[in-house]
Amino acid sequence: MAALTDAKRLVVKIGSALLVDRATGKLRSEWLHSLAQDVAWLKGQGADVVLVSSGSIALGRGVLGLPATALSLEQSQAAAAVGQIRLARAYEEALAPHDITTAQVLVTLEDSENRRRYLNSRATLETLLGLGVVPIVNENDTVATDEIRYGDNDRLAAQIAVTVGADQLILLSDVDGFYTGNPAEDPFATRFDVIDTITPEIEAMAGDAGSGLSKGGMKTKLMAAQMATAAGCDMAITEGSPLNPLKSLNNGANSTWFKAKLDPHAARKRWISAMKPRGEITVDAGAARALENGKSLLPAGIVEVTGDFGRGDPVAIKDHEGRRLGLGFSRYTAHEADSIKGRKSSEIEDTLGYPGRAVMIHRDDLAL
Repeated sequence: MAALTDAKRLVVKIGSALLVDRATGKLRSEWLHSLAQDVAWLKGQGADVVLVSSGSIALGRGVLGLPATALSLEQSQAAAAVGQIRLARAYEEALAPHDITTAQVLVTLEDSENRRRYLNSRATLETLLGLGVVPIVNENDTVATDEIRYGDNDRLAAQIAVTVGADQLILLSDVDGFYTGNPAEDPFATRFDVIDTITPEIEAMAGDAGSGLSKGGMKTKLMAAQMATAAGCDMAITEGSPLNPLKSLNNGANSTWFKAKLDPHAARKRWISAMKPRGEITVDAGAARALENGKSLLPAGIVEVTGDFGRGDPVAIKDHEGRRLGLGFSRYTAHEADSIKGRKSSEIEDTLGYPGRAVMIHRDDLAL
């Protein structure tokens, strides 16, 4: 089992039932402040922390006096709009005494699945983490057009973990791990301490039942584990209701750890290298050496651009002799790249007529 103190970057998913008292519809303030203590402890160990938090609809429905029964889409959107501002303020007030700045980041699953929006999300989150901020991420339920996954942010948390290259994903839940069956129904169900490989037999053990405040059952958690571990991120399921749940997990609380085969960096490089390029960029000898030394690709080192690619598309990189050096995500379109090739970063705004990014392909988005 992993130690949280070993991680350089963690994503923690918090379910609605942990944040909001089911009977009163009010925030569980004492629990939230204990979580803030845990976050401060992890940051004190040098780790970056991202929180993926459910709870906006649960809070909003209480404020608006909406029924405990299933809500219509419009009611859910209204509850999210009211609850989201309260949720953000609660996190801000809980973490401020620890001198931790928070940021609200509202995303959708499509923001992670579309490459262009993925790059935008990644750049924003990386900048926030680089500034020492703890992002509070939630699905943008206020403008959702499909069925709102009330309290089910398991998949979203996994995609955020992939986006930021997290070492560990922690799902704080109302169960203390993954069982061979539903422990509420099967007295002989046993909990796994560690799952190295998600087999068809493991998949068959997952059920659908969720809590009264969450639609996310074990199947969604298993989907999250598949996504996270494929990207080199270990994932844990543990009961989050006790105070200081992250310290409790680190101290040996019941849990199930799903183990990744690769580290996040290697897994991301493998993912990028398997993509089909939409264009080609030829670089000079100096840029080729810089890439081999782990640097990003700057516009100044580009001598030729071919193909019709958009921002976020994968492009092949070749040296002046035609040898392929690698593959990476372009931060400019083919037309923009052709306009700024050979130019210094300081000349990009004058060339394009608007501020641009300093690099063509960032080293984190490049597989050699």
